[in-house]
Amino acid sequence: MSSSVPESGSVPESGSVPASGSVPESSSVPASGSVPESGSVPESGSVPASDRERLLSATHHDPHSVLGAHPVGTGVAFRAWRPYAEKVTVTTPEGLRTDLRDDGDGFFSALLPSEAAWSAPASPASSPYTLEITYGDTVQRVADAYSLLPSVGDLDLHLIGEGRHEQLWTALGARPMEHQGIQGTRFTVWAPNARGVRVVGGFNYWDGAAHSMRSLGSTGIWELFVPDIGEGELYKYEITRPDGSKTQRADPLATRTETPPANSSVVHVSRHVWHDDEWLRARNDRPAHEAPFSVYEIHLPSWRPGLSYRQLAEQLPRYVADLGFTHVELMPVAEHPFGGSWGYQVTGFYAPTARLGTPDDFKFLVDALHQAGIGVLMDWVPAHFPRDDWALAEFDGRTLYEHEDPLRAAHPDWGTLEFDYGRKEVRNFLVANALYWCEEFHIDGLRVDAVASMLYLDYSREDGQWTPNQHGGRENLDAVSFLQEMNATLYRRVPGVVTIAEESTAWDGVTRATHHIGPGGFGGLGFGLKWNMGWMHDSLDYLAHEPVHRKYHHHEMTFSMVYAYSENYVLPISHDEVVHGKRSLVSKMPGDWWQQRANHRAYLGFMWAHPGKQLLFMGQEFAQGAEWSEASGPDWWLLDPAYGAEADHRGVRDLTRDLNAAYRGTPALWERDTDPAGFSWIAGDAVEDNVFAFLRHAADGSPLLAVSNFSPVVRHEYRLGVPGDVPAWHEVLNTDGVRYGGGGVGNPEPVKPDDVGAHGRPASIGLTLPPLATVWLRP
Repeated sequence: MSSSVPESGSVPESGSVPASGSVPESSSVPASGSVPESGSVPESGSVPASDRERLLSATHHDPHSVLGAHPVGTGVAFRAWRPYAEKVTVTTPEGLRTDLRDDGDGFFSALLPSEAAWSAPASPASSPYTLEITYGDTVQRVADAYSLLPSVGDLDLHLIGEGRHEQLWTALGARPMEHQGIQGTRFTVWAPNARGVRVVGGFNYWDGAAHSMRSLGSTGIWELFVPDIGEGELYKYEITRPDGSKTQRADPLATRTETPPANSSVVHVSRHVWHDDEWLRARNDRPAHEAPFSVYEIHLPSWRPGLSYRQLAEQLPRYVADLGFTHVELMPVAEHPFGGSWGYQVTGFYAPTARLGTPDDFKFLVDALHQAGIGVLMDWVPAHFPRDDWALAEFDGRTLYEHEDPLRAAHPDWGTLEFDYGRKEVRNFLVANALYWCEEFHIDGLRVDAVASMLYLDYSREDGQWTPNQHGGRENLDAVSFLQEMNATLYRRVPGVVTIAEESTAWDGVTRATHHIGPGGFGGLGFGLKWNMGWMHDSLDYLAHEPVHRKYHHHEMTFSMVYAYSENYVLPISHDEVVHGKRSLVSKMPGDWWQQRANHRAYLGFMWAHPGKQLLFMGQEFAQGAEWSEASGPDWWLLDPAYGAEADHRGVRDLTRDLNAAYRGTPALWERDTDPAGFSWIAGDAVEDNVFAFLRHAADGSPLLAVSNFSPVVRHEYRLGVPGDVPAWHEVLNTDGVRYGGGGVGNPEPVKPDDVGAHGRPASIGLTLPPLATVWLRP
């Protein structure tokens, strides 16, 4: 780098300047094509042979030290490399025009006396000049990229080297900017194993010879500022691997991409103006585990197939707000080449998928949801990435983002590659990516996919396919450290954010603070919430049995309360449960169509009352009968009145709306989700009856009584013990309501307690329990 700027005093004082265009005798140039011996300093100013060879083979680590303007003896050498050009002319800031001599292979040069080149005692690098390049009938006038100082600051490079650049996207990638008074785009990429890197794109007809990048010290960062290009340009990096072969790669830090299957990166400038200040201020008022938190999970491309981000912004907030969900969870929106992966095999970690619009269009959607009072969660996939040869795999010719051990790198389930969490630059890439979505796109929370596959070295591996950690254990200590760093950094920088782990094992302390050491000797992972996969599997297994057999599986519905307060839980009925032959939620239920819908409604009532937050995948809110298909999305026609089945599907949707309304208005259902004092069984052992009854308590002690009858018979005067200080109980929700498609059996009048003890309580009430239904009662 230092060779781009002459030492102080190396440029003589201002002297006489020859007439414009004249070249002094000292600047005579050898015949076209002649090249000085390697290592010699050519008096003509042409590129030395060794540098010329490295530039031609795309293996030069510092082209700025050769190309551009440099002091040579008592003169200044101008050198340009412009393949296919017929003529190159230099114009200095003072207006002196000098034609450069054609040295062959696209190289042009001239040697001018210092006083002829610059009339003021300043370094060439501080006074950009213009190149006039002639291609046939076309003349291009640009500032010389090789006359400029590095456009990445020392602090950026230091933080990158430390693996602690929390806004990495501001230092790497393509960034339109003004540099040394010139408008253009700065390109920076991490490729420490590369022998050379060039920028290729539409602006240079995908030939990077004129745009070779320089390596900035030991950081592994390559940089080039390209004048006069900006927003909308397509580009990639052409990397010369250690073995001399070349590969073109999309930018790992690209903030915009082409629409798949095209895979170029796109120079992007955000122009979105946010209007969600009120939302951002309020979201930190109450932590997620103590707030109402009811989530509608969505696959954006198939929710209403064909809609763009901006069209979704017109319809989605209205629909979700009408149903009363507090949040949406978007399946991964980061760019991915294969739509059938649903976004879970990411290649563009910093770019929303271009299938639905631009990054600003996605911001518009998030903004619209916030203005409608709806939080936005996003699935985030730091566990693995695909092997596409234009993306991250062996990015610079060697393992870089993936682990160097093939057994550690290959993900056994999905044919993808696992990140090397022990490499500081990779951790930085991922931690900054989590921050990027929350800071730049105002995302309110990240649901982290496949955490279990990250935590265990032997995940889906047989003996001999994995190596223990340094303590002889199966824990992936690098992944543990990464998750702790990610969570701690995100919660520190982004007020009100929440992280949610999809973690399917009994790992201790997933939602424990990172500085609290657990029994296993590890600090907590630091997540805010965790998906309760055990509850999901157990409860769905129970519901799949005919009612006559459910008594043999009764414990599957009560077991979740044994560990309910070990973590901060979300109860998920996600996309994973309604695809690949698992059937939709209503289709899992036994019996005829009436019984299936009744079971479906009763289950939703049980789920919304159970400790933990709720998540429901699209289509299940109206009991869609078919499995989800990413090609067609939910069967919205089932809600059309012309279909003639309002009670079938519209009734279930009405129940979902009423569940959310009652839930949000009842602090007992969410205020103490993580406090054992917020729950007490009344009847957890009514095995023969298929009945479950429990109380939920708010912080002020006010209760809600939830009773589920998972048998197909009406139970009259079913006696349940209740607190003795409540004068009467009023039914506030009944999933057997006629408007939901049920039979209308229930308790229309307030139910007064009797002075008859039951279930260890001083008073009791006699309820009418509808068949296959859940009822909620409040004082």
